[in-house]
Amino acid sequence: MYNIQGMIRKSVNNTYTQFERLGFVANSLANFNTNAYKSVRFEQMLGEDGYLKGAIRTNYNQGSIRITSNPYDVAIDGQGFIPVVSPNGEVQYTRDGAFKQGKDGYLVTNDDWIVGEGIKIPTNCFKFDIKENGDVFAYNSSQAEGQYLGNIPLVRFANPEGLEQADMNRMAATEDSGEPVLVKDHNCFKQNNIEASNTNIYNSTSEMLRLNASMIASMRMLKVVDDMYNKAINIREG
Repeated sequence: MYNIQGMIRKSVNNTYTQFERLGFVANSLANFNTNAYKSVRFEQMLGEDGYLKGAIRTNYNQGSIRITSNPYDVAIDGQGFIPVVSPNGEVQYTRDGAFKQGKDGYLVTNDDWIVGEGIKIPTNCFKFDIKENGDVFAYNSSQAEGQYLGNIPLVRFANPEGLEQADMNRMAATEDSGEPVLVKDHNCFKQNNIEASNTNIYNSTSEMLRLNASMIASMRMLKVVDDMYNKAINIREG
């Protein structure tokens, strides 16, 4: 009787673990079109006790970079994040460089977090350039000398796996991630470009189908074990 109960517990636990893993795969698929989204995977392992266990891993490999011809778009070609600041002063980090000009002229994210320490772009300037090192210049005409507006900072973490997922495709620093380190003398920024999600739609779809089949098999096995358990109870009571 104890062994049957143990089989039921293991079957329920393993089915729940597979369902949780399926949720992470579905979330990555849902964010296939999210700029610079980093796919999350749930690595499951079979313990010596027969129970499935799992660990959450974020894939920080760079997504493909595509041209948008939008001067407010900035892609990071390499490792790192751009610090952004909320209206309340909270600092988080993003690789989603789909920026815009806010109501006060500052370069901001789509949900109005200020980029870096604040870069104010003149409303009527002829054009503005974002250099590969993050320096931003505005030009009043095609022949005018550039006016320095500020720098978009790039930071890196000793352990990016320790970052915590926040809202709107941002990450928050934790004790596990360590403090951000400012990167100097780099050439990682590409204006008029945006980084795509690194979700592999073919692998994710294949994994989802495989997990779905595995869950169906697990549920059928659970039904068989449950029937055995009920029959064992009836025999004992008889």
